[in-house]
Amino acid sequence: MFHRLPAIRTYFDKRINYDEGSFHPQLAHKLIEKADIQLGQKILDMATGTGLVAIEAAKLVGNDGEVLGVDTSPGMLQQAQRKIATDNLNNITLLQADAETIDLPINSFHRIMCCSALPYFSHPHASLKRWKTFLKPDGLMALTGFSETSFVHGLVLREVAQKYGVNFPSWNGITGNQEKCESLLKEVGFPRVEVTWSQFGSYLSLSEAQKSWEVMIQNPLCHPLPDLDSETLEAVKADYNSTLESLVTKKGIWNEITSFFILGYSDK
Repeated sequence: MFHRLPAIRTYFDKRINYDEGSFHPQLAHKLIEKADIQLGQKILDMATGTGLVAIEAAKLVGNDGEVLGVDTSPGMLQQAQRKIATDNLNNITLLQADAETIDLPINSFHRIMCCSALPYFSHPHASLKRWKTFLKPDGLMALTGFSETSFVHGLVLREVAQKYGVNFPSWNGITGNQEKCESLLKEVGFPRVEVTWSQFGSYLSLSEAQKSWEVMIQNPLCHPLPDLDSETLEAVKADYNSTLESLVTKKGIWNEITSFFILGYSDK
């Protein structure tokens, strides 16, 4: 039987290259900007990963503020802790826990942040409702989401897998457009929601795009694709690579990353 949470933990424990490249740091920084974090505030960073949001937030809240970073992956948290030590920060606490079921004191945080993690939650609406109770009455929840046409690797793999009888849902269905993003937090109970977007896409070479196979096949969002027999899986891989090749233009393969910044404001 497939157990989602242990698979997610194992997958991210292996993502030792998470901080490499510009995308994740840029996305985290943009979310921080949108959240308008102030000195002395108390911040909760759900699915903190390697601490990209938490560390920047800690520098903004100062010594009178506090940041709690929660993640299920010990590997990610170890990497975050090394970065925290390097920056000599004393106002961050890291906690290994399931962000979907964690219990924290109500009305405790000025900001609740979550960057890039919603597709990995089994019950995102219920999780967000739970988190909302942790917010102070004038608090703000700040999330990122992606369009349904973002990440060419996932789109191609989903299309190819269907030919072999493997179906998995759109990774970004819950935040697929601005209307869905707005509805997400309104349904959770936020009276005022703001959604903006930025484009982080770029052109990839064919070799860059095809290298994604090894990461994709380990991603728990692609379950049950890895359970196919080796011969069928090799056929899927060949089909995946040839489909990517068909997308090559003079500039390369366009990898759209339309990123939404979703802000929910609590009642004052």
